[in-house]
Amino acid sequence: MRAVCVDEPGGPETLQIQTIPRPEPGPGEVLVRVHATALNRADLLQRRGLYPPPPGESEILGLEVSGIVEKTGPGVKSMFKPSDRVMALLCGGGYAEFVNVPEDLLLFAPPNISISEAAAIPEAWLTAFQLLHFVAHVQEGEVVLIHAGASGVGSAAVQLVRLFKAVPLVTAGTQEKLALAKSLGAAQGFNYREEDYVAGVHQFTGGADVILDCIGGSCWEQNVSCLAVDGRWVLYGTLGGSTVNGDLLKRLLSKRGQLLCSLLRSRSLQYKSSLINAFSSLVLPHFSDPELLRPVIDCEFNLDQVCDAHLHMEANRNMGKIILNVIPKTTH
Repeated sequence: MRAVCVDEPGGPETLQIQTIPRPEPGPGEVLVRVHATALNRADLLQRRGLYPPPPGESEILGLEVSGIVEKTGPGVKSMFKPSDRVMALLCGGGYAEFVNVPEDLLLFAPPNISISEAAAIPEAWLTAFQLLHFVAHVQEGEVVLIHAGASGVGSAAVQLVRLFKAVPLVTAGTQEKLALAKSLGAAQGFNYREEDYVAGVHQFTGGADVILDCIGGSCWEQNVSCLAVDGRWVLYGTLGGSTVNGDLLKRLLSKRGQLLCSLLRSRSLQYKSSLINAFSSLVLPHFSDPELLRPVIDCEFNLDQVCDAHLHMEANRNMGKIILNVIPKTTH
């Protein structure tokens, strides 16, 4: 099978399409013929040698796929069968024509969206759902401040906050990104390059009950200032650095605030299975109404354009997900 391999860490030019053996499903695994995958920031970090996969997992990039069940391994107990349209959460291996998936990490692709669009759901939407439901325990009526509100996770989070009957606010770096977030249901948006979003949050409300933060160090002061008393600051990335200098603990203590940190890739299979079960029950059915929930696609590339896809994400211009079609779009 064809797969994207990284022999030496580096820039997008290190991504090489190679022919490697097709995997065979082991006990409890399902072999998926991949139609599409989607890019994540973790792919860029792994390519540069900064975010290795968990021990024993595939070295191939790709944390989510959509495709068709090819065959099932011994002992598979789930209802998935050959020819089913599925999507999957992975620890790696998505940039390839086939991938083995533990049966507990498979979901049925919503019937009303294309197989390519389905690739935009697993990582971003399960991450957003985990942060909001499992970690922050967002309640009806609470105010949720979402950084990078037009990203894959951000655009999913805006829609999920609305689904949970809470109030989403967003930050983003362009007016176009703010417009997208508002079209998805954001009650207010703030351009962090042009305005003081701390003042904007406090003008809108007394403070954010929950903050979803993928930025980290560079905006810690603004986050503490935005946080409501007894609020929850959920950190899931450090795009703005991991170093903090200042009186973070004193200021957080004065708010009785909680700093909650979460990653998804390194979680146990049991945790991910519970997450997928809850998502399948509480969220997945709502994709039947595109006015309520929809994956946001920025652009699509074919597998042989993987370098261009990574360059596009590194430029930070994307709004929503970048799809990488393993089977060229013109053939399906």
